[in-house]
Amino acid sequence: MSYFFVALLIGFVIMFHEFGHFIAAKGVRIPIAIFSIGFGPKIIGKKWGETEYRLSLIPIGGYVLPEIEEENENEFFVLPVKKRIIMALGGPIASFILPVICFSVIYSFKYGLSFANVLYKPIAQSIKILYEMVISLPYVFAHSEQLSGIVGIVTQGGNFVGTNLMNAIQFVALISLNLTVLNLLPIPALDGGKVLLYLLEKIHPRFLRLHLPLAIFGWIFVIGLMLYVTAVDIGKLLLVSVV
Repeated sequence: MSYFFVALLIGFVIMFHEFGHFIAAKGVRIPIAIFSIGFGPKIIGKKWGETEYRLSLIPIGGYVLPEIEEENENEFFVLPVKKRIIMALGGPIASFILPVICFSVIYSFKYGLSFANVLYKPIAQSIKILYEMVISLPYVFAHSEQLSGIVGIVTQGGNFVGTNLMNAIQFVALISLNLTVLNLLPIPALDGGKVLLYLLEKIHPRFLRLHLPLAIFGWIFVIGLMLYVTAVDIGKLLLVSVV
């Protein structure tokens, strides 16, 4: 049961990230056609203004779909670069805000309400962990056995969280900070890569031609990496079960 709960927590972290994109897009008046909680076929949905808010079948994560014509995806790139950058950064910013909220709850519960426990310490703790994650990236990628996919995260997370609410909140904070770092990597399929391409486009419009081929390359790389780490996770589980 704890593994299913951990999967839902991961879904919540991803959904919060997508909500950041949504709020950022609304803030700069980028029209959003769909904001979905979950993936897959729609279960229920309601249109409010220009946006359809829907609940989808697979309750993990979510997505934000800008309002563009299906046959003209280049319509999105007509939007000012500044607006697209703000929308892209909305997700990582939200993924940083969520751990601050989590650590605020933990510190306030353990030590009581105060400015330090509600705001200062949570922000400082989030920045410290974020910094440690960033400087550890070269080591992690140099030692591929340290990488972990969704299977490994759910397995390890289930063991860590158990039935402890504070552990669950801390797990959400750590996963969200991991998502912040991951999405800011300069890989075209990720938010950091999108921002980089948008900035290049700002330098010279000809760089716009690079979006599609680099995005395809980025997705191939990300999907390949996900398949690799999933295979490694399953291999570790099978090895443990044999031992």
